[in-house]
This record gives sequence, structure tokens and C-alpha cells, in this order.
Amino acid sequence: MPSPEELSVENISSPAQQSKRKYPDQPKSSASSRPPAASDYQPERANVQSNLPFSKRLKTSHTAGNQGLSADMSKSAGLGFGPQKVIDLTGNKPALQMHSNFQPNTGAKKLVVKNLRTGSRTNQTEAYYTRTWGELDAALTSVFNGQTTNVALESLYRGVEYVCRRNKADDLFEHFKSRCKLYLEKEMLPQLESEIGTSCVDALRTIYKFWSRWNEQSTLLRAIFSYLDRSYLLNSKDLPQLQDLSIQQFRHTAFTKAKAKDGRRLGEKAISGMCDLVKSDRERQTELFDGDLLKNSILMLHIFGIYSKSFEPEILKRSNAYFEEFAEERATSNMKDYISSCDSLLNREATRCDVYNFDSTTKRSLHDAAHHILIESRSKILLDKVGLATLIETNAMPTLKMLYNRLSLSKIQGDLKQPFEAYIKTVGSSIVTDLEKIDQMVVRLLELKRSLDIIIRDAFEKDESFTFALREAFGNFINDRKNTAVSGNSKTGEMIAKYMDQLLRGGLKAVPRSLTSDAKDRDDAEKQGVASTGDEDAELDRQLEQALELFRFIEGKDVFEAFYKKDLARRLLMSRSASQDAERNMLAKLKIECGSSFTHNLEQMFKDQDIARDEMAAYKEAEIKSSKSLDLQVTVLSAASWPSYPDITVNLPSEVTKHIEKYDRHYVNKHSGRRLMWKPALAHSVLKAHFKKGSKELLVSAFQAVVLLLFNSLETGEGGQNLSYQDIQSATGLIDPELKRTLQSLACGKFRILTKHPKGREVNATDTFTVNAGFGDPKYRIKINQIQLKETPEENKDTHERVQKDRQYETQAAIVRVMKSRKSLSHPQLVAEVIEQTKKRGAVEVTEIKEQIDKLLDKDYLERDDESNMYVYVA
Repeated sequence: MPSPEELSVENISSPAQQSKRKYPDQPKSSASSRPPAASDYQPERANVQSNLPFSKRLKTSHTAGNQGLSADMSKSAGLGFGPQKVIDLTGNKPALQMHSNFQPNTGAKKLVVKNLRTGSRTNQTEAYYTRTWGELDAALTSVFNGQTTNVALESLYRGVEYVCRRNKADDLFEHFKSRCKLYLEKEMLPQLESEIGTSCVDALRTIYKFWSRWNEQSTLLRAIFSYLDRSYLLNSKDLPQLQDLSIQQFRHTAFTKAKAKDGRRLGEKAISGMCDLVKSDRERQTELFDGDLLKNSILMLHIFGIYSKSFEPEILKRSNAYFEEFAEERATSNMKDYISSCDSLLNREATRCDVYNFDSTTKRSLHDAAHHILIESRSKILLDKVGLATLIETNAMPTLKMLYNRLSLSKIQGDLKQPFEAYIKTVGSSIVTDLEKIDQMVVRLLELKRSLDIIIRDAFEKDESFTFALREAFGNFINDRKNTAVSGNSKTGEMIAKYMDQLLRGGLKAVPRSLTSDAKDRDDAEKQGVASTGDEDAELDRQLEQALELFRFIEGKDVFEAFYKKDLARRLLMSRSASQDAERNMLAKLKIECGSSFTHNLEQMFKDQDIARDEMAAYKEAEIKSSKSLDLQVTVLSAASWPSYPDITVNLPSEVTKHIEKYDRHYVNKHSGRRLMWKPALAHSVLKAHFKKGSKELLVSAFQAVVLLLFNSLETGEGGQNLSYQDIQSATGLIDPELKRTLQSLACGKFRILTKHPKGREVNATDTFTVNAGFGDPKYRIKINQIQLKETPEENKDTHERVQKDRQYETQAAIVRVMKSRKSLSHPQLVAEVIEQTKKRGAVEVTEIKEQIDKLLDKDYLERDDESNMYVYVA
């Protein structure tokens, strides 16, 4: 069929010709019948054009008369500069106007088409189709042979489009499919089988080589036959697209039909080759491992769609066997080596899956299988008590973190609490029962707790269950009766009170370096909005809080209360507290922990201090005359709130006695009905001493001051005057234990104000003493009254006995309260009720409860009903 450009119509006039057309001459009368109207002079309306493009206008033939009309029109309606007359061609003109010969409905009289092909084109079409089909078939051959096509790719694409437009798409697809199949099975398959090596890895490498070649060829063929792919195959439900077809055909050829020399299918050998590559990587055989081949092969299987069906089951099967063998080989190693090797293996497996494009399901399956075989099935190795104890003692933090992470991934991290608690109980019990290091008990317990807290924080990811297990274990071994039987009843409470006394007297200087806070503690404190542990006050408060943690584990708190009260009294009376704020903060914490009844007497001690200062200020205002050489400070204490102290007789200097009597009269006159009991054993003094090397201020106890003042009455000389032990005792009136302690602190301690003859560490009744005139020290003020802060064995024993008596009274009170509310109880029931009520104050033995019941029976508080074997309360 000719194209539109080949058609032409005769007598299509050009614009120039159209402008020469003239209308027939009109009668003159009609031209002069009226003057021209204004509308007759509108040149824009006189330009009449055709709507057809210039090249598409039909030529029409006209008669000579019409040509004359055209000429007249060019004269009357042409494009001039003067006014032109508009001719109305619609025919709706008045009768006076001339009529046109143009008949729009009649049309052209003659139509002539030039170069019109009237013959048949079937032969030409068939020839073009045959030539195109041959070119496409030749192109397939060229692509298969790796040659360049003889026809341009664009022409081949047009040829595919032409064939498809002739409804031959199905034939073309079948021809394409058969040619590809023929090439793969007859040409590529023999080459593939001939190049296969002996090993599975060689077979895999050969398959990937031919797949790469086929992938390039199929990509070029898809570009040539893309019109077939997009216009025909895309809309077909039964036929695959060209890409899917090429993948299916190669997969069938290489993995199903191809066979190795040993008769095995080539696909099986390829899968085995991939597993062999994984095995080489696991065994670190770098010379046999080809990472690129493994990665590309995994991608090839994903493209073929056989990854989950072929490769994944095989690799999981072999991996399970490998994990079993790995676990058996390392089952006999120690816990640290086993955990490290397992963690390294699991990390390598995860990295391999990520680097070499393993599917996520494969990665998850490998991970689960490895954890089941290495962790869950061998949990006895990972939960071994001895192994865990070794890790904790060696502070193997990375290994502990690995252990917790692996157990948590298997959801069995809770099983680690049992060996964790067992270690705490074992180590804690050994500390509590170690009598040789009883003074270091609290520091060692705090160091143990500190190390365990760090493990929970850094290795166990702050797992609250392990924190709870730690507290349970500490409370267990601290209150275990077997441990208290060795170390003494409530010895832990006594040691905690003394450790707190050490902190409150010495501040941060008394804190062991092993217990100080680290950078993570400071960061956590800042995140919680509290003062950073870098601040000294905050650090001291934290150390006291750690000691209070141990105090919370103690069931019997009466021993702690007694010793803390006695130590607090010494600190207040000797003004040896490092920080008054720390003292009051600690008191507030104890009040929160134990209640107001526990801290009532402690709070009263602080109030007595404040009242005593006000009382002393009032005394000095009332006393007009005062001694220039003596400044007396008196602290009045309420006997009910402060610890009881023994009365020790001493002969005070006359001037001191005079001032004491004066203050006594002032206080009795002001507070009638009160009586002062003076305790010189708690007093301390500041003496000014003159030595050859200069003057010093000596901070001494009252007993030390009395002894030193005796040497002022001696005559000075080159040899110096001495005093015998008997002379000093007769002058001071001190008993032997106190006098020996005092002289030992002055003559045998760090600061030797006196010289003992003969020299030695012990003071005997035959010794003599002289003033050490050559004493010197860089400090101007020297503290020698440390002896007052030290507890004697007798004082310690008295304190425990007093606690025991108080505990007996509390036990009797608990028995009365229980019987008053229950009226009658059996012996086992009464014992159980009493233990429950008294355990917060102190652990009471069953035999002790029995003794107190007998005492109450003797006092007629209770009666025993012999018939029912019950205790009955007597109102």
C-alpha cells in the first residue's frame, strides 16, 4: 500500500494561483446602487485560507471563466494597503448584490491520483519475511559461536518487531527456544563434561565458567528479541519470559543432564564443591579456599532458584557434623578455652554468611544448630562451678561476657545463677570465718562485692536477676549459723561498724584503692542526676553506702548499733569526724533503713553536742574572771543516750580541779535536781611544750596531760631529772592498765615525748622516764591521743556482754507480746513466733529462747499446762 506521501491530486492550486482567481464582472448598476459600508473595508476578514496543510491541499481544475473570476477577486479582495471590499461567499446576500458561481456542495469535477500502485505486494512481503527470518536465525548462530552478527542489532530488533506484527510471535518463540536448547545440549554440554576436573570444586568452577558465558550470550539475545519479550511473552500466562527460559534451560542442562566422569550428576558435585569450600574456610586452609567462587556460586544458585532445595539442606547437614566434632574435641579443655573457641567459631560462621551472600534462613539455621550443639547440649561445661570460679578470680571479663551472651542467646542464662551464687557463698564464708584476717573482713567483703558488681555491670549487661542472686548469697553466708559459730555471734556487724568509723574519721584517705569508683561509675552517677563520684563528698557517701549494703544483709543489727553508737561518741567527743555532713547523712540513712527507734539515741547525741556548746558559751559570759593559762571546755551528756563508760580515778592538777568545781556549781545552780558525773577518761587537752628544737602544741588525752605535767615540777639540768613508774603512779593515782597504756603511748609510740629507761616496747614497773628534750617534728601541732580512739579487749568484751543482756530482755519482751496476743501456744509454735519477731535485732538460739521461757515461768508471767502441753499467758 503506498504511503500518504505517494498520493497527489491534480490541479491543486498554490496560494499564488488562488490569489489570481477572479469573479465575473458585475453590473455597474449594482456597483453604484449604494455607497460602500464601513464593513466593506475590513482587510482581516478578506483573507480566506484553507484548513489543510499546504502539502496536502487537493488540486482542482477550473474553467476559463473561473480563472477570470479569480483575477477579479485579486483585484477587489487582494492584500493591498487601501480599503478592500469584502465578498460574502455564503450566498446570503441581498438581491441587489452579484451572485457567485462557486458551489461548495458540488466538489471537484475531476480527481486524479498519481503513482498509485495497483499491483499485489504479497510476493514482496513474503520475500521480506523470509529474509528477516534468515537474518534472525543467523544472528542466533553468531551469538552462540561468540561472533559478531552480520546485520546491525537495530535491524534485527526491527525484524523481530515485524515478525511479531505479522502474528508470528509464537513461531518465533518456539524457534528461539529450540535453537537455545539445541545449542546447550549439543554444543555446550559436551564441552562442559569434557572440562570437568576430578574434584567437586573443579566441577563447580567449570559450571560457573559456562554459566558466565551463557549469561552473556542470553543477555545479548534478550536485547535482540526484547520486542518478543515485552509484547508477547509478558502477557502470556503459560510461556516463560526469555530470561526465565534461559535460566531454566541452562539449569536443566548443567545440573540435570550433565554428568561427571564418575557417573554422578554435575549438579550434585557442584553442591558438594560449595560445601567443600566452606569446609576449607572452617579449617583455615587458605590455599584451597576460593572466596570469590563461593560468593558467585551462591548467587548463581539464587538465580537458578535451587538454593533452598539443593544447597541449604546439604550445608546444614555437614555443619551439624562439623559442630559435633568441634565440641567433642574441645570438651576436655578448660572453661575459658572452650568459651573462647566456641565464640570464635560462631562469629566466623556469622561473618561467612554475611560476606558470601548466604540466605538469612541459612544463617539463622546455622546459628541455632551451633548454639544447640555447642551451648545447650554442653551446658554442663559452661555452668561448671569450678570453671566459673576461675573466671571470676582471674577477672576474665571478656570471657565472662562471651559466656553470658552465648547463654542468653540460647535463653538459658538463668542457669548461670546457681554456680554464681555457689561461688559467692564459698568465698564469702571463707572470708567471714578467717580469724587471722578478722580486722580486714569488711574490706575483703566489699572488694568481693565490688568485683561482682563490675561483672554484673560489664559482663552480665546489668541483669537484675544476678543482682538479686548476689544479695541472696551475701545474706545467706553472713547469717549462716555455721559461720557465726566460728567467727563469733554477730562479728560481722561489729566489723561493719568499725569500718564505718574508719571512713567517718579518715575520709577518703581511709578508702582502699580497690574500692574507689571508676569512670563508668562516674558516668552512671551523672546520668542518674546525682553528684559525680569524682567529688570527694559524693565518693565518701558512696563508700558509706557500700558499707551500708553489707549492713542490710545482717539479720541481727543490735551488735552493729552498740558499736556504732560507741564509735560515734568517741568521734564527737574527740572532734575526730572528717565531715559533720557525712555524719548526719549516715544517720539519715540508718533512720530510713532501721526506723526512728534505732537512731533515737544517736540523734540525741548530736543534740547534746549543740546544747553543750550553748551551755559553755553561757558559762563563759557569766564567769568574769578566767585563767589565762587554762581554757576549760565541758560537754554535758545525757546518760540515757550515750554509751556507759567506766569510772577511772585520776588525780587532776589543782588548777584544773578548781575550774571543774566552779563549773559544777554553775551548772547545779542553773539546773536544780541534776548531778554531774565527771568522766576524765574521755577528756583531751592541748599542751604547749618547749623543746630545744622549738615549741610544739601537743594534742593529748587527759591521762597523758596529767603525766606530762608532772615533769614541770622537776629541776632542769644537763642530765635531766627522771621519774620512776612508781612515782608517776602515786602522783596520778591511775591503775596499772591505764598507766601502762599512757606511758607506752608517750615513750614507745611514733612521737616519743618521754624517754624510757631501759628502752623497749613494753612498760614495766621498774622503768624510769625522762623528758626527750631533743624531740623534733616538722609539724607544729602533734596528735598523740590516738590511744583514746583504740578499743581495748576489755571494752570489746563488755560491749558484747551488754548486747547479750539487752538481747535477753528483748527476747523476754517478745515472748510476753506473743503470749499476750495468742493466750496459749505450744513450745514449737512459741519458739517460731519469737524467732520471727527478734530476727531483725539479732539471731537468738533456740536454747536461749528456752532459758528465757523458763525465767518467765519463774516470774509467773506464763504457766505450763501439763495436760495439753501448752504455755498459757497469765494476766
